[in-house]
Amino acid sequence: MSAIAEAFARCRREKRAAFVPFLVAGDPTLQGSEELYDALAEAGADLLEVGVPFSDPIADGATIQAAAQRALAEGATLERVLGLVSRLRSERGLRLPIVLFSYFNPIHAYGVERFAEHAAGCGVDGVLAVDLPPEEAAGSYLEALRRHALDPIFLLAPTSTAARVKQVARAGSGFVYYVSRAGVTGERGSVRRELAKEVRALRKRLRLPVAVGFGVSTPEQVRAVAKLADGVVVGSALVTAAGGCRSRKAFVAKARELARAAR
Repeated sequence: MSAIAEAFARCRREKRAAFVPFLVAGDPTLQGSEELYDALAEAGADLLEVGVPFSDPIADGATIQAAAQRALAEGATLERVLGLVSRLRSERGLRLPIVLFSYFNPIHAYGVERFAEHAAGCGVDGVLAVDLPPEEAAGSYLEALRRHALDPIFLLAPTSTAARVKQVARAGSGFVYYVSRAGVTGERGSVRRELAKEVRALRKRLRLPVAVGFGVSTPEQVRAVAKLADGVVVGSALVTAAGGCRSRKAFVAKARELARAAR
């Protein structure tokens, strides 16, 4: 069982959802985001999503796009993000499962086999290439990740067909990331009423845990989604908090409030 699968199994035994926070690596700096990931672990994260900044995102809203631009301006690259993960493991002793959240272009440019080897060596547990569907991942990408014991994680959305769900069920491992709404990431005022029905139907068709993200921003929303899904992903709200909190203590308090809501 992978570290990611073990984390979800532990949360299931504890009869709660996993809290999965996301931040863009390199925002405000690589050192600064390293501190923030460490703070998220302190706050009660069950898994960490480490975002690789990319210049041409298609799934990210304004908040995460701006964070990615700041990170790129500070010199963040895929290689340097892997170095950050390595430091979290070796210098800070962080043991939480880490999912690398990236677009495929940086991985392709790095070299798929080289990327998988380096990611595993640095302490990455799973990879979500947000714009790479399972049918295009078949072959060298999936083979490289599996060879290096990395969980390939895929997205599903309200618009996903039955065929796509089956493809993800066959190709993925660790968990499935369910997009709570059509469109891009960003804070929203409410959780869609249809979400409960969608997640229930999806969990009947998948053996993998289902984590829900995109637009989950407040403790109330986290609490609502935690009743439906195996995990709750919070991104934009934490990116905003990271820029607005004046101290580590304040950021930990904000993140801890969200983590407690998942319980």
